[in-house]
Amino acid sequence: MLFVLDIGNTNMVLGVFEKNTLKYEWRIKTDPRKTEDEFAMLIKSLFDWKGITFDDISGIIISSVVPPIMTSLEKMCLSYFDIEPVIITKEISQAHLKINYSNPGEIGADRIVNAVAAIEEYGAPLIIIDFGTATTYCFINEDKEYCGGIITPGMNISMEALYRYASKLPKVEIEDPQQVVGTSTVEAMQSGVYYGTIGMVDGLVNQIKAEQNVSAKVIATGGLSKLIATDSKTIDIVDTQLTLKGLNLIYSNLTGNQ
Repeated sequence: MLFVLDIGNTNMVLGVFEKNTLKYEWRIKTDPRKTEDEFAMLIKSLFDWKGITFDDISGIIISSVVPPIMTSLEKMCLSYFDIEPVIITKEISQAHLKINYSNPGEIGADRIVNAVAAIEEYGAPLIIIDFGTATTYCFINEDKEYCGGIITPGMNISMEALYRYASKLPKVEIEDPQQVVGTSTVEAMQSGVYYGTIGMVDGLVNQIKAEQNVSAKVIATGGLSKLIATDSKTIDIVDTQLTLKGLNLIYSNLTGNQ
């Protein structure tokens, strides 16, 4: 079995593949303060629930945009799994994806992994939207080259900013408010973030297509992708497992394990 870890700023998404099939998936809070032992015990509890042991894992691959967490995770892999993990680096990225970008080292590991998986599964050209801590847009041209994209504040950041910097506004959950015009402060905030994000997504996607003069397929991933896709007019496919699939694909290509 292959253990894959996608470390984001807010959440860690973990998965276990068996013969290229994603068997199990978990989402936990990212905490760079945890030690290798704490991570190991947390993962053991998740594995125990599904009847998996550390000995069942034959390989580990990690993509991360949180450098401070990596020392603990690498130590955990060595101490508890007796496995040296594959880490998505600039060198690995460039070996698996054609990059037409001024500084490839600036591209987040998750964006690279998403692109590898999306090209394999959906072809090109593509626009990949990842709804995470930040909302990122990546453009892949018809030659399957990563050409760049857009980074905007994520929905949770936007909602948190309203609560933090406007003294009279409450802290509310993100959800579909059902109508644009809110009849309460909570509904008005939810509408602003929800419909504001949809308007931004559709507007930016249309601008990318016009600027690049392509009819690209639009793939959405990330925790809030299903919510936004409900009313978006430009999202074609929602694939919440895109990053995990990309990690599995890169590991398979590196090791020859299919």
